[in-house]
Amino acid sequence: MEKIILSAENIEANRSEILEAYSKVQPKNNKLPTPTKKQRKLLGIGKDMGKATAKYVRITPRKMKIVIDLIKGKSLDEAYAILMYTPKAASPILTKVLKSAEANAVNNNGLNRSDLYVADAFANPGPILKRFMPRARGSANRINKRTSHVTIVLKERV
Repeated sequence: MEKIILSAENIEANRSEILEAYSKVQPKNNKLPTPTKKQRKLLGIGKDMGKATAKYVRITPRKMKIVIDLIKGKSLDEAYAILMYTPKAASPILTKVLKSAEANAVNNNGLNRSDLYVADAFANPGPILKRFMPRARGSANRINKRTSHVTIVLKERV
């Protein structure tokens, strides 16, 4: 299949070939067209995982990353246990996002809860709230109050 046309009729007729083409790594100069949300739904792309995002969380991505690295690659129950007994500010936030990702995987995509594991987790920086603190001799220092966007992806172990 040379050129991929993502029309509804073409997707129905050549579903396996299109999915195979999208699963391969593509060279930079010959990228496939990005499917829209409707086309992804027709193809069934993204139905093998549960994903949840918490945006504008008032904790730095650097602090989040410490706890995220602990749960990456772990099974769902193991990740909950780690988060429960980790005394960091990021733990309750990550627990909430993990519960949401679990609910998305089980309810929306019909995945088996006992086979789920944390396939990917990351914290991207969000907008920075800039505040000022008065200092000596009438000057001021800037304080950056950082925010983050946290994403957790759950997949089924094969």
